[in-house]
Amino acid sequence: MAQTPHKDFDTAAAQWDANPGRVKLAHEVAAAIIREIKLSDKMDTLDFGCGTGLLTLQLQPFIKSITGADSSSGMLNMLENKIAAQELANVHTRRVDFESGAHVNGGYDLIVSSMVVHHVPDTADLFKEWFDLLHPGGQIAFADLDSEDGSFHGDNTGVFHQGFDREKLRQLLQNTGFQDIRDTTATTMSKEVPGQGLREFPIFLISARKNS
Repeated sequence: MAQTPHKDFDTAAAQWDANPGRVKLAHEVAAAIIREIKLSDKMDTLDFGCGTGLLTLQLQPFIKSITGADSSSGMLNMLENKIAAQELANVHTRRVDFESGAHVNGGYDLIVSSMVVHHVPDTADLFKEWFDLLHPGGQIAFADLDSEDGSFHGDNTGVFHQGFDREKLRQLLQNTGFQDIRDTTATTMSKEVPGQGLREFPIFLISARKNS
């Protein structure tokens, strides 16, 4: 998912899970969500920008249902294949053309997202959309990059934010109406950066709650 052309993600979808760094990231973000959020079998959950469902399927056993929303049909096809192979009745997909301004609909108890927010131009609008999608007392938990110099992606096409200052995100969330805002370092990603060698990029998890 992101504000980059669908075809880029559609093309990448078949080999997306072959990257061990992506699989490791999904495991570690899921572990951080499980630590920070009291998951329950009463939670209807949205994975915003789910990709091939690496995070979606990590959380599936702990909640009532989870819907993976993404703009890439190729990514969603990969997730749908996994759902069919594992015969999962509580995992659903929804294609949403984020690039055309389309919005997710429905109501959720939890919204999760991993490495998606930096691809969305207007962070404040995104937080408002999440707030409106949540039931009273609902929660969000999203992972993304701490502020960096643009080295993480190399090619920054479709990247609107070179990581984030956590305090600024906290303020945006507070302005939106969220409460109980917390942040933690979920993991780090190691990447080889041309001219710099191997670098470590911290990945935060921020969680917050809508007032009940």
